[in-house]
Amino acid sequence: MTTDAPTPRSLRHDISLSAVVAGCVAVLIGYSSSAAIIFQAAAAAGADQAQIGSWMWALGIGMGLTSLGLSWRHRIPLLTAWTTPGAALLITQLPGVPFEQALGAFVVSSLLLMVVGMSDVMTRLMNAVPASLAAAMLAGILLPFGLDVFQAVEIEPVLPLALLACWITARRWLPSMAIPVVLVAGIVLTLALGQLDTSSIELALTTPQWTTPQFSLKVCLGVGVPLFLVTMATQNLPGIAIIRSAGFQPPVAAALRWTGLASLLMAPFGGHGINLAAISAAPCVGEESHRDPRRRYIAGISAGIAYLVLGLLGATVTALFTALPQALVMSFAGLALMGTLGNGLRSAFHSDTDLDAPLVTFLITASSITLLGIGSAFWGLVAGLLIHLIRNRR
Repeated sequence: MTTDAPTPRSLRHDISLSAVVAGCVAVLIGYSSSAAIIFQAAAAAGADQAQIGSWMWALGIGMGLTSLGLSWRHRIPLLTAWTTPGAALLITQLPGVPFEQALGAFVVSSLLLMVVGMSDVMTRLMNAVPASLAAAMLAGILLPFGLDVFQAVEIEPVLPLALLACWITARRWLPSMAIPVVLVAGIVLTLALGQLDTSSIELALTTPQWTTPQFSLKVCLGVGVPLFLVTMATQNLPGIAIIRSAGFQPPVAAALRWTGLASLLMAPFGGHGINLAAISAAPCVGEESHRDPRRRYIAGISAGIAYLVLGLLGATVTALFTALPQALVMSFAGLALMGTLGNGLRSAFHSDTDLDAPLVTFLITASSITLLGIGSAFWGLVAGLLIHLIRNRR
């Protein structure tokens, strides 16, 4: 039975401890699983310390306002999140790109997201990209992160191997909490080894930094368009599916328009993209949030408030990750993306009849090559589409 959005009810009547906790857990999962990746993306863009803090501020404020507003308006647990695969894309595509031009690519991606929310034509164009190619592009983007887990052994063998063992154990006994468990274990182990310097970490509000975006055709094609495609294919579509699987009918067009608008407004402050949450939304849409589906929207409001608090403390979050040792960041980011990488490989190569197109897309994307100033993700997708069209031409 489908759960439609009910007539607006009293917030005071609907609030519950379980829903509030579910929203906070969702935010914890989101931050613990990929904040390190966002930090790496900002560093790859050449952002300084103040700009990285502003980046975290923009994402936190944008996610907070959209999660709170959409959940409250539609009485559905509509969580938003930053695009983690998009951040992984930026780490490989942004080195050497001026920070202002990177923000221009974020603006282009945001505008495309808004257009999707207003145009059925763009939705049909998205459907024309085979799911296997989108998955292959995602897997190619994430492959270096999986390799980083084992390459970090050369830097500091104890941390990566210990975290890998912790991840394997947690995946066996607490699969839904594996990444938070690894994060806590990593911090504890780092403190025990004396490799974490907390003297520079201060609890302080973040001052947002405005940077006027600049637009380069090469950067917009090589970064902005792939960022949009990755966000749609790996974040928004799974996010919609998770909400529907719980019996809700999400307002897809409105959600895309508002997340696209939030991304656009936050781009000059460093925000690379806001979209519907997928994995982190799971605690909020199920019975763990509340037995009554009509009262689960409180979890979305709770997550929005938590996002706003962490956004205001973006500089503190940045200082924390600056203090973490490189081996810990590399290992944790790789382990956080391991499941997504595996799912991408499974989706890309599930067919036994047409492996050429996804294989080429995967290899070109993973190669990190740059042609005509455009990054490998774009060329991997183009090559895969050409092979797909040739193979399926009637």
